[in-house]
Amino acid sequence: MSWWTQPATQTQITHGDRFWLYVTAAIIMLLLVIPTFIVVPMSFSDSQYLAFPPETWSVRWYEEYFESRKWMRATVTSVQIGVLTMLVATPLGTMAAYALFVSGHRAARAIFMLLITPMIVPVILIAIGAFYAFGRIGLNNSITGLVLAHTAMAAPLVMILITAALRSYDLNQERVARSLGASRVKAFFLVTLPQIKFSVVTAALLSFLTSFDEVIISIFISGGSNATLTKHMFAALRDFIDPTIAAISTIMVAVSTVLLLTTQFIGGKKP
Repeated sequence: MSWWTQPATQTQITHGDRFWLYVTAAIIMLLLVIPTFIVVPMSFSDSQYLAFPPETWSVRWYEEYFESRKWMRATVTSVQIGVLTMLVATPLGTMAAYALFVSGHRAARAIFMLLITPMIVPVILIAIGAFYAFGRIGLNNSITGLVLAHTAMAAPLVMILITAALRSYDLNQERVARSLGASRVKAFFLVTLPQIKFSVVTAALLSFLTSFDEVIISIFISGGSNATLTKHMFAALRDFIDPTIAAISTIMVAVSTVLLLTTQFIGGKKP
């Protein structure tokens, strides 16, 4: 039996029947990856302008990035905000997902949909709302304001991941622990959390990436010494085309890839 006629699923649909799906998926993936294939070589160009393919190869723009106080300060700020967002969004999203999952209340689904609204509403609306709200309480251009705004974007993602993990988890294990005298909190940390730890780690890393890569909110409410890396990149594109942006973009892609591969490595390890 050839690969073409082998069943691809339990419904006996063959790989040949699904070949159109494979082609479509490959085209979509190629279109998503092509910009990266273009940006990475551009970051090693010696030209004063963005050029593809590079006429001469150089690491001058990486040196420009690492030797620039402005870019380094913005990078430290973005990393700091990303870590703080991760530390805030992960426990909040986990607690919300757990509470709604075990409550069994009829309104739980409606509350869940309400809490993930930031993922549905256009980010520009959240940015404008945060800008005016934070302006009244003095949180614009502050680390606290950025962490709160980015948490609003990251927490719904955490909720979705943790809820999916809980649905595949047998809650009776926690009930047994509670029947033996453990409190709900103790049963969660000793029984439930170890079962869903991979989803929690994944949610934490994605929370960091959500904050680290966010642009629109940062443009509105960050500034001065607390301006993020993405805001500086946007300003550099708006005011003049700086090839340093290609080097920074390549580094950001590498960081994102390493973090995502880390989650897969952690998930693939046998307990």
